[in-house]
Amino acid sequence: MILYALVCQECDHSFEGWFASSEAFDRLARRKQIDCPECAGHKVSKQIMAPAVRPSDKALPGKMDEAAVMKEFIRRAREHVSQNFDYVGDGFAEEARAIYYGEQEDRPIWGETTAEEREALAEEGIAAVPLPAPFAPKPPKTAKRKPPLN
Repeated sequence: MILYALVCQECDHSFEGWFASSEAFDRLARRKQIDCPECAGHKVSKQIMAPAVRPSDKALPGKMDEAAVMKEFIRRAREHVSQNFDYVGDGFAEEARAIYYGEQEDRPIWGETTAEEREALAEEGIAAVPLPAPFAPKPPKTAKRKPPLN
């Protein structure tokens, strides 16, 4: 059995689910047989997860501080995104499309989207995965943002 952290693409609700295998999740997701407990939507995807692997007690010199290990994992993931991905702000959907259709150079990007933009990207076959908040670096201060709608 595998425990996955999931997110509903319709309402952005995060939840967990147990599956017999990765293939079982993929099959159920394709058939839209996974329900969001918040909105009953069927557009559910896996979130990035850290594996819960614990070494044997013999391999540990002292008691493992799981919270410290997770905190370090998150710090490294955030640093990796910051150093290796271009921040495109709330223009993520447009930039992802431009890369997908060959109008921009292929490179890793991160930014913000609305639920509607994520759904439209998925319908176009453009791979985009929500980055859980703890893993997202702080946006650069020079980042361009769209003005809020009044």
